[in-house]
Amino acid sequence: MMKMHLASAAVMLAMYASNSWAFDLNDVAKEAKSLAGQSYEAPKSNLPSQFRDLKYADYQQIQYKRDKAYWGKLRTPFKLEFYPEGMYFDVPVKVNEVTANSVREIKYSPDDFTFGTIQHDADSVKNLGFAGFKVLYPLNSKNKEDEITSFLGASYFRVIGAGQVYGLSARGLAIDTALPSGEEFPRFKEFWIQRPKPQDKQLVIYALLDSPRATGAYRFVLHPGKESTVDVNSKIFLRDNVGKLGIAPLTSMFLFGANQPSPTLNYRNELHDSDGLSIHNGNGEWIWRPLNNPRRLAVSTYTLENPKGFGLLQRNRDFSHYQDLDDRYDQRPSGWVEPLGNWGKGHVELVEIPTNDETNDNIVAFWSPEKMPEPGKETDFNYRLHFTRDEAQLHSPNVAWVADTLRSAGDVKQSNLVRQPDGSIAFIVDFAGKAMSKLPQDTQIAPQVSIGDNGEVVEQSVRYNPVTKGWRLVLRLRVKDPKKTTEMRAALVSGDKTLTETWSYQLPANE
Repeated sequence: MMKMHLASAAVMLAMYASNSWAFDLNDVAKEAKSLAGQSYEAPKSNLPSQFRDLKYADYQQIQYKRDKAYWGKLRTPFKLEFYPEGMYFDVPVKVNEVTANSVREIKYSPDDFTFGTIQHDADSVKNLGFAGFKVLYPLNSKNKEDEITSFLGASYFRVIGAGQVYGLSARGLAIDTALPSGEEFPRFKEFWIQRPKPQDKQLVIYALLDSPRATGAYRFVLHPGKESTVDVNSKIFLRDNVGKLGIAPLTSMFLFGANQPSPTLNYRNELHDSDGLSIHNGNGEWIWRPLNNPRRLAVSTYTLENPKGFGLLQRNRDFSHYQDLDDRYDQRPSGWVEPLGNWGKGHVELVEIPTNDETNDNIVAFWSPEKMPEPGKETDFNYRLHFTRDEAQLHSPNVAWVADTLRSAGDVKQSNLVRQPDGSIAFIVDFAGKAMSKLPQDTQIAPQVSIGDNGEVVEQSVRYNPVTKGWRLVLRLRVKDPKKTTEMRAALVSGDKTLTETWSYQLPANE
């Protein structure tokens, strides 16, 4: 028996010496598949009541000590810090470090945290764990470490690039979003983070996802920069059938904006992390859907095949539209999902949830496959996430995009030049783009407008906009039944050529 142990050890040492050992996504996938074959075991909270009842401001007082940063003494540009359990982050997640020849758990210690003014005793915090982690990197200056990534809560994570502040979030997976049965929130229960080499400009993170009806294995490769990107490889296993599967979900916030002004007086004209959903269809069509904060839950679907991309964008970058020096909504990143490989038939779904304040994320967008995966069978989805403030580079340069959607009470200019409201609703849509700006001002451009059964178009006109060097569409309509939503679509054409993306809008009920 002793000889066998010695032989095994020799083999392992030989493997390490020859660099044939490696931890990869398949190792996590084996755990995910094994979990999927077992009954779901709900995580148990070990959080004392005094920490579960913390307010957000109190939870923020608990900080990881900067001098304890993981990899802080290594010659690598990446450092790790950790979030403690607290509030609704009430179950621990396991975090491991992967090196060239081993996997080692990173242990929680209360000595690594400061607790501010929170009254507590040593025994109440000694057996807690990590709720998540953050990644530090010298993003904006070589002499300053910036927080660039945060994994905290369920399967949520946020990423920023240079000159950006946190805004929208990405998620690993969404299940049954906006269904009457209620949404299921899968969670990342364990992470493996690959120790970076001194010269590395990327960080590799593996994650194991678990929920009552799904498990998953994920590999994230984080590339920080002016536009930070994350390459995502996912292997999903269903335990049971689901009503709706959301792949590459993005979660954001829209309170009010130019297309839906604030119902109360506010010095800020716009307040949102994202102002629209952008879709690049597999057939080449571009679609822009401005976001709403509806009075009732709203779901919009866009059926397509093999999407080239979709995302929740913050197109308006003008500070004067926000005027918020504290939260800098003009610096929030846009999130763009670029599928890698063919995803087949399905739809991009947009969910808009009513909210009264900006602390609630009320916007969700994701891809849902037409055919649900079979329980127990592996399903792979690979994609690249872009976090950027340069929305133009995401778009085809030869197709004009919607630069602004403005909403107003419709009116008619009288013979005495006084404008008289006529009971209609007006939308002013500005299209702009590199190719469009080169067109002569007298180019014959016409609108193509369609409207659902609940609306009637009373005006559709196009004129050149010398400020944007694009064209402005004025669309006035009357709503037949204000208790129903009203669907609209519009694009600009010249002859038989479509010049713009499709503006798609859903006017909420009771607006």
